[in-house]
Amino acid sequence: MTRTVRAHQGDTVDAICQRVFGRTAGVTEQALELNPGLAEFGPVLPQGTAVVLPDVAPRPQRSDPIQLWD
Repeated sequence: MTRTVRAHQGDTVDAICQRVFGRTAGVTEQALELNPGLAEFGPVLPQGTAVVLPDVAPRPQRSDPIQLWD
């Protein structure tokens, strides 16, 4: 199931995908495919632009801390 969000002031497609899904890899490309003509706005979308997002599961939050050194 896709959903539609509105761009905030200064938003890019990458920023929207990061905010909604917690990642951009693979998701930004899908969002651009779902929104023909969206790239014509340039990198920064006009505020209020509707963006249809793909049906992608958000990245799970890591609850265990990572210890780099002993």
